[in-house]
Amino acid sequence: MTAERSARLLGGLLLGAGVAHFVAPGPFDAIVPRSLPGAPRTWTRASGVAELAVGAAVLLPRTRRHGALAAAGLFAAVFPANVKMAYDWRHRPAPLRAAALARLPLQAPLIAWALRVSRA
Repeated sequence: MTAERSARLLGGLLLGAGVAHFVAPGPFDAIVPRSLPGAPRTWTRASGVAELAVGAAVLLPRTRRHGALAAAGLFAAVFPANVKMAYDWRHRPAPLRAAALARLPLQAPLIAWALRVSRA
């Protein structure tokens, strides 16, 4: 895959996730760690805005390097929400439990992908 295509895919992933935070915020609200101050919806909206901004930065060649580095940081920052989801879903049916658990190791390749885009 070309570096340009990889950047477009990463930017598209981030933009899609950012839009999802506003179209269907409920699932995102549910995984906001309780230790964060304020309302979960505030964090859902803030992370949605962050994903939209970072996704746009990745898509623009002029801001791609910084945007991809921000994407790596964002992927690391949302890890606690994925841990909370895995914990909260521990009693759900096996396929849902498996999906929640699969999100945990997925963060590492997402971070690596963003770092590769930042270097391309």
